[in-house]
Formats: sequence, C-alpha cells, structure tokens
Amino acid sequence: MVLGSMAPRRRWLLLGLAALAVVALIAAGAVVITRLTGDNKPGGTPVGGAPTPSPVGTPTPSPSGPPPGADITGPLNLLLVGVDTRVSVPGWEPHSDAVLVLHVPKGLNRAYLFSLPRDLVVDIPAFPKAGYKGGKTKLTHAMSFGSRVPGKPKQPSTAQGYELLRSTVSGYTGLRIDAGAVLTFNGFDRLVDTLGGVDIYVDQRVESLHRRPDGKYRESAPGGYKGPQQVYEKGQRHLNGWQALDYARQRYITGGDYARQRHQQQLIRAMTRKILDEGLARQPERVDQVVSALGDTLVYVGGRKIVDIAYALSGLPENRFTLVGLPGSGVGKGSAYRGEQLTAEGRKFLTELRAGRADAYLAAHPALVVKN
Repeated sequence: MVLGSMAPRRRWLLLGLAALAVVALIAAGAVVITRLTGDNKPGGTPVGGAPTPSPVGTPTPSPSGPPPGADITGPLNLLLVGVDTRVSVPGWEPHSDAVLVLHVPKGLNRAYLFSLPRDLVVDIPAFPKAGYKGGKTKLTHAMSFGSRVPGKPKQPSTAQGYELLRSTVSGYTGLRIDAGAVLTFNGFDRLVDTLGGVDIYVDQRVESLHRRPDGKYRESAPGGYKGPQQVYEKGQRHLNGWQALDYARQRYITGGDYARQRHQQQLIRAMTRKILDEGLARQPERVDQVVSALGDTLVYVGGRKIVDIAYALSGLPENRFTLVGLPGSGVGKGSAYRGEQLTAEGRKFLTELRAGRADAYLAAHPALVVKN
C-alpha cells in the first residue's frame, strides 16, 4: 500500500500502531548493548495457520468491494514483543524483554494497553516443534525455548519463538491473541528524532546504567560500567531519540521493572500525542519520512494484514486509550528469587477485562491507570 493514498485518519492509525509497537522494544534494560538487531524476516508457520506474515509494508487494496478490515468488529488483542537479540553471539536465542498486550473490546471504541513483567512466573506449555516439554518458569524464556529448531542449534527462529510466547500469554491472560509484532532496537532512535523528539513528564529521577551525558555508551567494567552517567531529572522534559530509548530501558531504579513498564507506557502516550499534535496525517511527505525511519524495526507477525487492523481501529478515539499498570511482587523461598507474580488486584483486572467490566474495575482501582 502507498501511504499517501490512505485516508488521513487511517494513515495516522497505521503510524500509531507502529509507534506503539516500536516502543515495546525499548524494555531490554538489563542488557548491555553495543548493537542490537533482529531476525527481520522470521520464518516458520504463523500462529493459527494464518498466511505468511508481512512486514510493515502492505499491498494496495482493491478499489472496489469492502475496505480492508471492515469485517473486524472485536474484541481484538494485539501482542507486542520487544526482543533481546545479540548479533555478536552466534545462535543467540531471542528473549522477550518487553511483552505488551493491546486489548480492544467489541465495538472497537475503547482500548487498554498493559505490560506483563518479563520475569513473570507462568506455565509455558509443551511445544513439540522446538522439542520443549513445558514447565513453570519466567515469561521471558518462552520465546527462547520456542525459538529452538531441532538439528539447527545455531539458527533459532524468532517467529517460532513468538508462537510459543503467544500461546503462553494467551493461557495466562485468557485472551485470544489475534495479531502481533516482534521488534528490535534498530531505527527506534531515528523514529523519535524524525518526529522531532518527544515531550514527557519524568516522574522520578533516573540514572542511566548504559549512557554518558553525551549519548555515548559507558565503558564496561568488572561488576558493571564506569564513567559519567546520563541523568533524567524529575519534571517535564524533551527527549531526543537516544534519550527516549535510554530512559525507558532503565530498570535498576526505584520501582524496578514495574517503573520501567510505566515509563514505556508513558513514552507510548508521548509519541502518540506527538503524532496527533503535529497533524502528521495531513502531511503525506512527513508520513513517508516517519515510516521510512522505521526501517526494519518492526516485523509484523499477525494473522490479518496490518492495514486491516489499522482500518478496523480507525474510529478509536485517542482519549479512550487507557494505559494500565499491573502491580506485582517477587516470588521465591527465602533469599532464592524465582521471578514475579501479579498481585490479586492485577490478576483481577484480567478477569474483569475478559468480562467487559474493565472501566468499572479501573474506576474502583484508579491507581492502576498510568498517568502523565
């Protein structure tokens, strides 16, 4: 599809979905990186026997007949995954370091975005395709275990790993996953810079583990890193590409991974507002510029084409997009840490979401709504 031929609202929605997905990839905060990339053309059979997934680019729809996605009425669930893929390590298996779910109820006039902790202890089902027998362990391992291709130890399949992760998330949340995206770091800072940076309220002081004030990576040292650190002070800030990426990756801060999840979601909101405030959809040349900045950052792995999803959500009001932070706590015996679990309040949200009572539940538990 040529983006310039899309209606303004649909053009924005396609960009908005891409932006939401791209932000998911910034969560690999514990990983020391000098370069991260991904398997941009994952192989394997998509979940549910769907046709071969397509990347962000989509074919031009027929000028006659119903518009693409007109038959999608909801509910709709998108799984957005940020992967840790180290090209410097041969055969490195992808780990899902960011797992976000976008739930749109029937009627497609409301949306909820929530994160699942990377260390959430879950039941990962058996997956014969990868020779995995199943077990109870951290969510981040689902993609890794699923990516293993028997007989090809140095050639993990990201798409195959996504398939097991999808089944795991679906089993835990009780939500059917309709489509998804696997994302890498490539191009994210370019995307933010192309937007002219983003304005975000930094809700706590954050010291960067990875970056110096000039944006260069800190030097590796025994037990961590050395050298001056970039610091994000509390308050309203304007962040460029590398700063936005760096800020939302940090998890060794007050609040740990839960604070990082909150910062990811706040950045999603900041990017979406930037797209709307700039009137990007009314500027075809800027649309092309921003989309080209995505490059190979986003790899779509859903069943329906991304243009179908975009059209189906074209009427979604921006002010009915709710960010939800699910609280959790550590699991283990004594000093032995096993992972994380959602609190009863967090698990109950998933129950109420499935039953169509999310608004009432959030009204009774306003602390779950991510602000700023």
